[in-house]
Amino acid sequence: MSDPADSFDFVSERWGRERVLDLAPDPAAAKTAAGVARPAKWSGTGGDDEAVWGECQGSGKSAYRACADLSEPGAPAFRCSCPSRKFPCKHALGLLLLWSDGVITEGPRPQWVAEWLEERRERADKAAERRAAAAATPRTKDPKTAERRERRVDDGLAELDQWLRDQVTHGLAQAEKAPYRLWDDAARRLVDAQAAALAGQIRGLASVPRQGGWPDRLLEEYALLRLLVRAYERRDDLPEGLRETVRARVGFTMPQEEILTGGTRVRDRWAVTGSHDSEQERLTARRVWLRGRRTGRSALVLSFAAPGRVLDSSLIVGTEIDADLAFYPGSLPLRALIAERYGEPTGAMPEGLTVGAFLTEYSGALARDPWLHRWPALLGPIRLARSGADLHVIDEAGDSLPLRPHDPWRLLAVSGGGPFTLSGEWTPRGLRPLTAWQHDEGAVIV
Repeated sequence: MSDPADSFDFVSERWGRERVLDLAPDPAAAKTAAGVARPAKWSGTGGDDEAVWGECQGSGKSAYRACADLSEPGAPAFRCSCPSRKFPCKHALGLLLLWSDGVITEGPRPQWVAEWLEERRERADKAAERRAAAAATPRTKDPKTAERRERRVDDGLAELDQWLRDQVTHGLAQAEKAPYRLWDDAARRLVDAQAAALAGQIRGLASVPRQGGWPDRLLEEYALLRLLVRAYERRDDLPEGLRETVRARVGFTMPQEEILTGGTRVRDRWAVTGSHDSEQERLTARRVWLRGRRTGRSALVLSFAAPGRVLDSSLIVGTEIDADLAFYPGSLPLRALIAERYGEPTGAMPEGLTVGAFLTEYSGALARDPWLHRWPALLGPIRLARSGADLHVIDEAGDSLPLRPHDPWRLLAVSGGGPFTLSGEWTPRGLRPLTAWQHDEGAVIV
């Protein structure tokens, strides 16, 4: 009998288990999904060129119906009749794990699956029609509305400037025992002033006094905020690129349509070097870092998902894509959108920098944008080294950088004591590892 995994090839590509588990909303969901992914628990499974489905026996009498729409690999959709509030739930993940293992074979689409997919297609068609209509209608900005917002932001930043003065005048010692409300109140006023990006920065400062060495760091953050306030006040005197950076840091955004049609485009073979998810307010944000093979240029692709939604997973760490990237304007264009792809992704090990070359690159970036929160690092060949209790990476020239790994044992296991290539996010407090490559082996998330 032939292997069921070879009996047919539905969708476009059967995913690996790691890619499936990356969709889990939390580690607990990933663990329970593995327990659900047992053929004996399922009935009525099947798949075709768009979706996979099945019924999983739960603790009650009725089975849970789960279905996954995989017609868009970068944005899969799920449906399950279970009462779980996690998305995707363990049943949807378990179904995909069975599909990944080649257990699910081709079959006719049940009525409940067909109805759900048809509803999704109808909604997608209507959304496409609305976008087309909006694109056909020239967008005109109301000068009065823009002027009113400018005034509100001006007033909000003037109030922030006085707040910063007060914090320094009264002394930083008060911050150690200050309630979170101190920063929340200031952030809410900035939200009211339509300076949302600044509000997020202020709210994030509440955790600084709970960390070691906090007085110096808090003063640094206050100084950078004051610099941003002053830069915004003098925005008309700034070069265009720096003016756009300042506006973006304050909270002025540009529609994606404008970036795709008018942004600077760069075509290259872009290595997907790392990815990191974080919680921002009521959204989950995903940062994906890319590095151009020919240009040596870094790029950041951001995606956001509300609760119950799945983040974009079309950029797979460890692959390389041939694509046009459209960059947002600024003194240091870094954030970008995927404008157009050419061909299929390929596996490739990117070429790393020495520590000295990386620091030169970072210092140049910081000179152009002093408010950089983080900068992508791609180092190699490097080795791991210890300095007391701290872990470092060291290159062949003997230059080193401090590491701030989430799980040092995993990184130690991947490196095996030998040279390897490492990507991560650099901050003044150290390097957070994201991905490691050893010799010609595939990427490992660390």
